[in-house]
Amino acid sequence: MTKITKAVIPCGGMGTRFLPVTKAVPKEILPVIDTPVLAYIVDEAIESGITDILIVLGRGKSSIKQYFTPTPALEDALYKAGKTDFLEIVKKTYNRASVTFVRQEKPRGSGDAVKKARKFTGNEPFALAWGDDLIFAQKPVMRQLMDCYEKTGKSVLGVQTVLTDDIVKYGVAATGAQEGRAHECLSIVEKPPLDRLPSRLAALGRYVLTPDIYGEIAKLKPSAGGELQFTDALNALCATAGVVAYDFEGRRYDMGDKFGAVQATVEYGLRSPVFGERLRNYLIQLGKTL
Repeated sequence: MTKITKAVIPCGGMGTRFLPVTKAVPKEILPVIDTPVLAYIVDEAIESGITDILIVLGRGKSSIKQYFTPTPALEDALYKAGKTDFLEIVKKTYNRASVTFVRQEKPRGSGDAVKKARKFTGNEPFALAWGDDLIFAQKPVMRQLMDCYEKTGKSVLGVQTVLTDDIVKYGVAATGAQEGRAHECLSIVEKPPLDRLPSRLAALGRYVLTPDIYGEIAKLKPSAGGELQFTDALNALCATAGVVAYDFEGRRYDMGDKFGAVQATVEYGLRSPVFGERLRNYLIQLGKTL
């Protein structure tokens, strides 16, 4: 079985829910403490064994490329000032994996964004992560899904059990046979009403895909707005090559949502070995005074 070494991260969308800041800063670059959301996702990929990453850039996302590109002037200034710790932090943004870019010139949907990776992935399986889904896990989620792929040989959809009414915001997997955390995925139903849920397993932004996905994308007919929807291609793949829905372990944050971003900032801060305890005490005292 082909070892997975490549990951694709589409960064499209206008960040409407985060206006006005996203007029100037892509939502994927908004920080959690001192690190952009997208950098955490890249770290997840690297820690999963990925060596080559393609970031699909939408319009107005040039600062993403800047973040993952060497900055000789800054590095030279840090070196001359003897600030080697900061120099290593800067170099870490680009020197642990090969990060390349391709542009999605027009917003033609999630399916078109994935299609842009065809040349990069070739005939190999690859990991896919949306650029605004941040997941904290002891074992990186991409690695969890890659392990599932190595057992089944099928594309893998990352899901989690969602027991609240928020499940209607997501694609929900209709499932068949189950083995441990792995479920046969019969289809994905986008934003179903509560009284018609096919399961409680919501799709949350992580995948491992076989090259078969490109054939299904090629068959898609554009929507009225001219978009190709990735979920439609994944549904077609369920009926042909087959898809596994894997109920991964981890804490997921919706970084396209303001409250989700606040949750991530607070919880990552509490996990900090530098100031986590200080923040915890601050929050306790703050709770007593508000």
